[in-house]
Amino acid sequence: MKITKIETIWFDAMSNREWEQANPHSRQALPVNLWLRIHTDEGLAGLGETYYVPRAVNSLIHDMYAPLLIGRDPLDIENHWNNLFSLANFFGFAGAETRGISAVDIALWDLAGQYVGQPIYNLLGGRSRDRIPVYNTCVNYGEFRDYTDWMEGRAGELAEDLLKHGIKAMKLWPFDRFGATLAGPTSARGGAPTCRPLQSAGVLGHNLNNEDLKKGIAIVADIRRAVGDKIQIAIEGHARWDLTSATRIARALEPYDIMWLEEIMPPDNPEAYVRLKSAARVPICQSERIFTRYGFRRFIEKNAADIIMPDVAWCGGITEVRKIATLADTYYLPITLHDCIGPVALWASTHLMMHLPNALIMETVRGFIEGWYNDVVTDRISVNDGHLLLGERPGLGTALRTDFTSRPGAHVETTTEEQLRQR
Repeated sequence: MKITKIETIWFDAMSNREWEQANPHSRQALPVNLWLRIHTDEGLAGLGETYYVPRAVNSLIHDMYAPLLIGRDPLDIENHWNNLFSLANFFGFAGAETRGISAVDIALWDLAGQYVGQPIYNLLGGRSRDRIPVYNTCVNYGEFRDYTDWMEGRAGELAEDLLKHGIKAMKLWPFDRFGATLAGPTSARGGAPTCRPLQSAGVLGHNLNNEDLKKGIAIVADIRRAVGDKIQIAIEGHARWDLTSATRIARALEPYDIMWLEEIMPPDNPEAYVRLKSAARVPICQSERIFTRYGFRRFIEKNAADIIMPDVAWCGGITEVRKIATLADTYYLPITLHDCIGPVALWASTHLMMHLPNALIMETVRGFIEGWYNDVVTDRISVNDGHLLLGERPGLGTALRTDFTSRPGAHVETTTEEQLRQR
């Protein structure tokens, strides 16, 4: 078997006005993703996905990676990863380069599973469990107003609703709104524009006053009043605060027995997290902005994190997440995987979470699973009583919908053997 064609798909965004008229409570998701299919001479096609700057990733895949893949055996997954990473690392690997590698790697594992007729978790060495608990990241999409609920004082009611559906953990980010924005001096622009599509992005905040700290904590307190300790609470930080503010937030959260405090500072300085861990008694989660095992190694070896959270579609794909998880397991640290990305990444992550011995819990967004994920792939991933489940279908277990590439705004680009010969 050999690779004959690399195909990528991404979409134009609708205008903000047009989107908001049709979807007033949801952000556009589809145009931020890139999908990839690796085709072979035996008629099989493996599916991959990544998230953010799809046009940049698209160019990297066709210009840099396709010449290293086409004509080769897709089953040489480890060698492909090494080749792609070595080329990217010659110029600097973190960013779009590793996102592209991640999409390729997921697709290669999907191909391998289809070829041998086994689900990816069996190729990895089999299952450590047959289901994995989920938590709900509380954003809006479709009929779900999860973000609006907790932002408008109904966090306790939201927790009660999640529990009714068997979901026993939730994540929210109550301090982002008090941080600095990307707008710069507002007097120069007449206000602070929204950063689309990353509303949570902002520069480092250095001044969290007492009133705002109390407002953020009040959301967590509301959940505890409503449901007690029946639900776990994760707090996302989106890397928005300096060490002093992060320490104040962490200490204020101590009475509420939170599941973790996630990336409350930028991940560029592990020593700052060591200081934070020594100053407060809340579990620290280090997450998706760290790329590859080389980035996570610093946090694990310096005792700068308690929970490790890679993103399979950002940090290097299935091949690299497996190595990160092994490194974490050596230090007796649990793994949780990030997903606000897309349906293919969730399927890939679930295969990993079924296999990894130190898997803890899987991130999901119930509005996405019930909503736009089903516009992309042929199969809805199974969630039952707050747990993800997988069947025994080969590879990922799903594929792109047959009408996907013919939709309005779709951009499809291919690289073939013939095109490479003509370069």
